[in-house]
Amino acid sequence: MDYDVVVVGGGAAGLSGAVALARSLRSVLVVDAGEPRNAPAAGVHNYLGREGTPPAELYAAGRAEAEGYGVEFARARVTALAPGFRVTFSTGRVVTARKLLVTTGLTDELPDLPGLAERWGRDVLHCPFCHGYEVRGQAIGVLSTGSGMHQALLFSQLSSDVTLFLHTGDQPTDEEWEQLAARGIAVVDGEVTGLEVADDRLTGVRLASGRVVARDALVVAPRFTANSDLLAGLGLAPEPVEMMGRVVGHRVPANPMGATAVPGVYVAGNVADVSAQVVVSAAAGMRAGAALHGELMQEETRAAVERRRVFSAASERELSAALTGARAHGL
Repeated sequence: MDYDVVVVGGGAAGLSGAVALARSLRSVLVVDAGEPRNAPAAGVHNYLGREGTPPAELYAAGRAEAEGYGVEFARARVTALAPGFRVTFSTGRVVTARKLLVTTGLTDELPDLPGLAERWGRDVLHCPFCHGYEVRGQAIGVLSTGSGMHQALLFSQLSSDVTLFLHTGDQPTDEEWEQLAARGIAVVDGEVTGLEVADDRLTGVRLASGRVVARDALVVAPRFTANSDLLAGLGLAPEPVEMMGRVVGHRVPANPMGATAVPGVYVAGNVADVSAQVVVSAAAGMRAGAALHGELMQEETRAAVERRRVFSAASERELSAALTGARAHGL
């Protein structure tokens, strides 16, 4: 095998896993296409000691740390994973590994609205914990797709000016109307058709009626789809993820240490946990790296014990033959 472990994906989970393995003197290759999910964000939040660090800066520091421990890097896209853990790159290179750690993340599938994707991660948001503080006190709109009602309640803690847009036509229940009123959340009916932008910032939400509701930020609920196509070649398929009675995306199932149903294949980060923030992904990667090292050590120990047994048996045969020969010569 070329490497003890090949890590597919160089985000927080992949880098943390690589460092954990390399600190145990494992040979590690990280293959990364350089397209992190959080690239549009200005900073990483809720990461103790790294609050507000730009994602690119965080990953550059992580790569430097990993390289300091001997981790190798390849800037490429993995195009295939095959049994025997053959890893094929977009460059045509093929390597083999004893184990795999897949940290390919997920794709945020946004509602089909003009201008939404261009402002994603800036003033079009989804998570109050990731970026809510940065829009505190502002005029916040919430699109009623997916978990819109829940998001509206969460963002009302951050601003007294929150508006829920009933874009899909779904009407709140009597209990939800009461909750919205109690939290002072305004409700606007009608289909949302686009965004108003001026000076490269969001200024409003446009309705099919032509009305524009002034907003500084818009909250949407994307569909979280694990980037798991590569794992199909190893026989792994994603499973649906439900939140509050709705399917919100898909993940690759694994145990708490990241082990999948295929021996030797581990996953960590958003590919396995759609709700994991950066610090959670980093922790999951470290844990998977430690588990992989433990698994490799167990295999190596079993092999060492077997070699010792074979050597001991051979030594006993040689000693017995020598004694027999000595007796035959009267010694």
